[in-house]
Amino acid sequence: MKICFLIQTYKNPEQIYRLVRNIKSTSPNSIIILSHNPVSCTLDMSRLKEYSEIHLFNVITGRGDFSILREYLSTVKWILSNNLEFDWFVNLTGQDYPTQPISELENLLSRTSYDAYIQYFKVFSKEALWNIRQGCDRYLYKYYTLSKILPKWFLSLLKPLKFLNYLQPVLRIHFFYGLMIGSRVKSPFNDEFICYGGSYFCILSKKCLKYIHDFTQKHPDLLEHYKYVINPEESFIHTVLVNNQLFKLSNESKHYIDFSQSRYGSPATLTKDDYTLIQQNKYYFARKFDMNTDSTILDILDQTMLVKLNMITHFTKQK
Repeated sequence: MKICFLIQTYKNPEQIYRLVRNIKSTSPNSIIILSHNPVSCTLDMSRLKEYSEIHLFNVITGRGDFSILREYLSTVKWILSNNLEFDWFVNLTGQDYPTQPISELENLLSRTSYDAYIQYFKVFSKEALWNIRQGCDRYLYKYYTLSKILPKWFLSLLKPLKFLNYLQPVLRIHFFYGLMIGSRVKSPFNDEFICYGGSYFCILSKKCLKYIHDFTQKHPDLLEHYKYVINPEESFIHTVLVNNQLFKLSNESKHYIDFSQSRYGSPATLTKDDYTLIQQNKYYFARKFDMNTDSTILDILDQTMLVKLNMITHFTKQK
């Protein structure tokens, strides 16, 4: 059993090194792909020289646009083209952290009958975790970002323009990730090819990953549509896999994420006060963490995992 991890990062190098060490400590044979945006900081790979099969790619990414999905698909293409040996693919960010030893996840994946663990729902339906209007605004319009950064005073002047979104169906104005103007385009979705959405953080088998890659090559028109929507990474993978209907998918995320007080789609930063919820057995990862805000929670998770590993070792010896 071998897992390939994609970790997309952009800040806090010490926390990134710590995450890599945690993964490698309980899964030394795992593959780690670091897809790092070096604008804010660089990574010193000599800090991780004792570990094998770690690959660094410096890339430029942003929030809300195609760049996150672009680098996900680019990584998939690279690992398949280079014939890397692995069984499962897990995507994380530098602000994620394991809540259980990776060896426990490997145990689950070695005996599961599922092809993927991926949260999903029909975007344009009442079952969606977003309201229908939000789903339509995200995935039925072609957006152009006029400015990534706006002064607060200028933003306050422009915000009344959002009222236009409720007066007509052709144009959309949003300020989620700067000033974004969208125009309605022909939808690639219908009753036979449904738009799905869900958490970006998935655990996929190699055959699911190969299917995504092959589908992308055969259907460039769908990828072209997703290049101009908002948060394409929260729909493209789900839409491709669920519409296939041949895979056995567990509609369950293995990530603990607190969106209860979310602002602009950003989850809460977890602290030691969240430990009880984080430690629920169904989760193998949590996000987001910030060592500069609270490093104690990471210390607690490390200690808990060490205790679990010692218990597993003791139990194995008793057999």
